[in-house]
Amino acid sequence: MNQSVAAPLLTFGQVLEAVEQLRLEEQESLLGVVRRRIVEHRRDDLASEIRLADDEFQAGRCRPASVGDLMQEILS
Repeated sequence: MNQSVAAPLLTFGQVLEAVEQLRLEEQESLLGVVRRRIVEHRRDDLASEIRLADDEFQAGRCRPASVGDLMQEILS
């Protein structure tokens, strides 16, 4: 049976301390990797929202609305 053992989570402060131990070039590389992962995560979230909206539209759970209608609903 294949069991994975979860590694202990690091605190934000521990991560910062670990990053400080890296050379400047490694820190810059890490920053690039983290930024790309954030972009990918946001893209995945947006794609999920679009799929959900499309499903709702296809199921007829949406109604046409003008920008004015939407703003009125938001502000009320």
